[in-house]
Amino acid sequence: MSASEHRHSSVNTAPRRAGFTRDLISVAIRALRSIPRDLETVVPALIIPVFFFVVNIGALENVAQSTGVSDFRAFQLPVAIIFAVTGVSRASGLVTDISTGYFDRLLLTPMRRSALLLGLMVADLALVMVLCIPVIILGLIVGVSFATGGLGAVTFVVIAGLWGLAFTGFPYAIALRTGSPGAVNSSFLLFFPFAFLTTSFLPQQALTGWLATIADYNPVTYLLSTLRSLLSTGWTWAELWPGLLSVSGVGAFSFTLAFTALRGRVSRG
Repeated sequence: MSASEHRHSSVNTAPRRAGFTRDLISVAIRALRSIPRDLETVVPALIIPVFFFVVNIGALENVAQSTGVSDFRAFQLPVAIIFAVTGVSRASGLVTDISTGYFDRLLLTPMRRSALLLGLMVADLALVMVLCIPVIILGLIVGVSFATGGLGAVTFVVIAGLWGLAFTGFPYAIALRTGSPGAVNSSFLLFFPFAFLTTSFLPQQALTGWLATIADYNPVTYLLSTLRSLLSTGWTWAELWPGLLSVSGVGAFSFTLAFTALRGRVSRG
């Protein structure tokens, strides 16, 4: 074989990049296929919000009327949804890939590095949007309705899904930096200040003291207000944009952490 033929053969047999979209889809499909094997990480994300939704309605509905909440069930449904979608990610699977060396083998392929993380996030978005559906059905069964109709229900699920996606940056950053299953499992604790130092149980005007101050700066306060407006108020841009801005802000921060951690893991690999 001549030198030119050898060079031509080398070019033809060299690995080629499949394209960012194909890389993204490949990672997302693999992540989605692994979900049935890890139901223990998904089922609690559905059981816990349903449990609290039912208990809170039974225990606090009559009390809430004295605080100016006329429809406590509609007031609580967004809280249940936020609990359902927050912290649900494939970060634990990523830790497994890191510990088994599979992630390092992926780094040896021509696959785009960003697709390794974004593909997992796409799978997370699909999963959390699906998790919204049973909770919404329960809400409809107990009498909650959407003032914005079917389109509002779809918008409700999309916004909740985007919040779930925005929060995934935190567990992925922890997974990539530590490679520790325990650290990833503990990442949900980051959500507790978001969840309880806000308007989960009382409207904002009923909060007082330091709790009212913290709630004013808590992005979940504005997210809940946006979701509640779709249930009770209708299409009001003044109610929608603060929640969308809050989701964008948290997402920008958490994604920065996650992709910075990814670059660090790639450089170490």
